[in-house]
Amino acid sequence: MLELFLQPETWAIFATLFALEVILGVDNVVFISILCERLPAYQRKLARNLGIGLAVMARIVLVFSISWLMSLTQPLLTIASLSFTGRDLIMILGGAFLLGKSLKELWGWLMHTDVGHSTHVRSGLAVILLQIVAVDAVFSMDSVITAVGLTNDIPIMVAAIIASALVMVLTAEKINHLVTKFPGFKTLALLFLVLLGGLLMAEGFAIHVNKGYIYFAMAFGLALELCHVQLKKKQRINIVKIRPLQVI
Repeated sequence: MLELFLQPETWAIFATLFALEVILGVDNVVFISILCERLPAYQRKLARNLGIGLAVMARIVLVFSISWLMSLTQPLLTIASLSFTGRDLIMILGGAFLLGKSLKELWGWLMHTDVGHSTHVRSGLAVILLQIVAVDAVFSMDSVITAVGLTNDIPIMVAAIIASALVMVLTAEKINHLVTKFPGFKTLALLFLVLLGGLLMAEGFAIHVNKGYIYFAMAFGLALELCHVQLKKKQRINIVKIRPLQVI
């Protein structure tokens, strides 16, 4: 195994897989952060770390199930002239779940409805962790199948997953703070998840959309929200400067 990581092409493949896992990890961290807000404050960090850990374990299990994953690309169901593979059905159902969950969270956030915490903390935590693992499995399907196309060496795949998990753990707190502190970022994150849910469903129906457009749109929205935050800071500074003059 050590000889494998001494080869230059191994590191090129590792870098590609690592980039894919990090991009996927951002989606997961945003989704995890929003779900964890339903828990009491003292449990949120634990839930985030457990969610990331379970998501990584689920992804590694998928890697070791390569033969099963590749069998999902064979037609499984035919309706009229449309044929659906196992992967397509997972994408449709997973996308529908993510879309419905995100729209529900977005509605509650915009309408300011009180969600309230579960009186049974363990039950609430378990349900949230199950949702995290389920959505991550759907997110991971494409990346694992892509990884199989790049290499058949499982150690490289597992190394990329573990490395990206470390990045997720290190950035989860900052992303969660950003999402919870600034309302606009949370709205943007929820809209991003809505788009991803719709995109997964579209791919399940063989409607291929370039994900670059989605990420570009969200990057533009992020830049716009950063401008709003900066303008609000500037307004607060101006108000502080004006108030002493009014007292005089």
